[in-house]
Amino acid sequence: MEDEFVFISNITPKRTYQTTLVRGIGDDAAVYSRTENMDEVVCVDTMVEGVHFRRDTLSPVQIGKKGLAINISDLAAMGAIPSYYLVSIAVPPAWTEDELTDLYKGMDELARLYRMDLIGGDTVSTKDALVLTVTAIGIVEKGRARFRDQAEAGDKLFVTGYVGASAAGLDLLFEKTLCGPFTEQEQLLVTAHQEPLPHVNEGRLLATASKRIALNDVSDGVASEAYELAEASGVRLVIEAGSLPIHEAMRKYSRQKQLDWALFGGEDFVLIGTAPESSIKELQAIFHKQGLQFQIIGFVEEGEPSVFLKEEKQLKKIEKHGYNHFQKRG
Repeated sequence: MEDEFVFISNITPKRTYQTTLVRGIGDDAAVYSRTENMDEVVCVDTMVEGVHFRRDTLSPVQIGKKGLAINISDLAAMGAIPSYYLVSIAVPPAWTEDELTDLYKGMDELARLYRMDLIGGDTVSTKDALVLTVTAIGIVEKGRARFRDQAEAGDKLFVTGYVGASAAGLDLLFEKTLCGPFTEQEQLLVTAHQEPLPHVNEGRLLATASKRIALNDVSDGVASEAYELAEASGVRLVIEAGSLPIHEAMRKYSRQKQLDWALFGGEDFVLIGTAPESSIKELQAIFHKQGLQFQIIGFVEEGEPSVFLKEEKQLKKIEKHGYNHFQKRG
C-alpha cells in the first residue's frame, strides 16, 4: 500500500443499508439516528508505539489519556456530548501490568472529566509494539452535528485555541526526553503535547449557536485540516499567517518554526471551522462570555479546493501536507 487515503476511498461503500445512517465514512465521526430528538456519534482511533507515541516522551498515564483524548476531540468536532468508550489493546512482553494499569488510569482521569463510561473492549498479546485502539460514542441534538462540507465562499475561517504548541512541546521532548529539565515556559509547551484537552465545550457552543458551520479538529496541523474542509466543501481557504494564535511560550523560536509547527505540527486538538460572516460577532460574544478563545484566521473563497497562506500581502499555495502512514520515506 502506498497511500492510505486512496485506499480508504477505494473501500468506502458505494451504498448503505441502514436508513438511520446520517453520515458515514469521510468526516471526523459517523452519525446515525438514535431517538426522535438525538443522533448518536461514533469514532475510532488507533495509536501504535513507535509511530504515534514513544515512551521517552509520554508516561503510561499520558499515553492512555491521549488515546482517549484523540477520540473525544473527534466527537467535539461533530458538536457531540461524549458518553461511552471501548478499548482494544495489544500488549507486548515489555509492558508490565503496573504500566498497563497506569495507562487505563490515564483514560479514566479524562473520562471522569467528561462523565464517560468504559463499556467494553478486548485485550490480546503482540510481539513488539503496544497497540491501543479506542472507540468513543457520543450524542448530539438531531440535525446539529457539524460536518466538514458546510463551508461557503464569504465565510470566515476560525480556530478555538493556540496552534503549534503541541509540536513545539514534542520538539522539546525529543531534545530533553521525558525528564527534562524544562523551564516554566517550556513546560507549558510540553504539557500541551502530553496532556491535550479536547475542545468539547467549544464544539457544543458551535453545535447550538449557528445553523451553518463547517468543523474539524486540529489533529494533523492547521494546513491539513483546512485542506479537509476545502475538499469536502469544494472551496478555497486562505489562512492569514499573522492571525494564527501562537502561544507566548513559543515566542523565543523563529517565526518560520512557529508557522511550521502551527501549520503542519498537529495534535493541538483545538477546533478549526468556517462560519458565515454574519454569524461571527454572535459567536465571538458567546465564546467571550464563556472565557473561551475564538480566533478568525482567514476566509473562504470560490475556487478549486485548495489552501493558501497570506503573509505580508503575499499569497502562496500550501501543498497538501498530512501524515500518510504508507508514504515512502527516504
